[in-house]
Order: sequence, then C-alpha cells, then structure tokens
Amino acid sequence: MKKITMVVLSLSLVLGFSFSTLDVAEAKGEVKKFSNCKAMNKVYKGGVAKTKNTKNKGGKTKIKPYVSKALYNANKTKDRDKDNIACER
Repeated sequence: MKKITMVVLSLSLVLGFSFSTLDVAEAKGEVKKFSNCKAMNKVYKGGVAKTKNTKNKGGKTKIKPYVSKALYNANKTKDRDKDNIACER
C-alpha cells in the first residue's frame, strides 16, 4: 500500500510541475499577434509586459499586465512609450 501511495504522489508532483510552468500556447510557438491595442486588451486587460520586473514609465497601471516575453516580442510595435509593456492601461 505504501508503494502505491508513493508512486501516485510522485507522479502527481511530476505532472503538476510540468504543466504549471509552461503556457500551452507559448510552448507550441503559437504566439498571437494583435492588430491593435483594443483587440489585445479584450484578451489581456492590463496589456502584456516583457518581464515581471518591468515598471511603467507613465505612472501606475490600473490593471496588472500579463507577463510573457514571447507575446510581448510579437506585439512590440504596440508599446508606444517603450517601457516594455504593450497596451498597458
């Protein structure tokens, strides 16, 4: 009984870590490029930041941005103030 319990716990830990660390869309290379900020803000309310330590140059953002380097790089042209947050609100 102990052996079965240990196997189940080990398997759940391995699966839990492997699925929690990757965003499925980014893992497959399917990063969406948005046509404008209005379209991006429908999906990502606070915009998209390049890193979690990125600070907004224009003051505080009302909504915390989603962090994704790949998604930011695909939509880099939407970052008008060059603060590494695209379409922030």
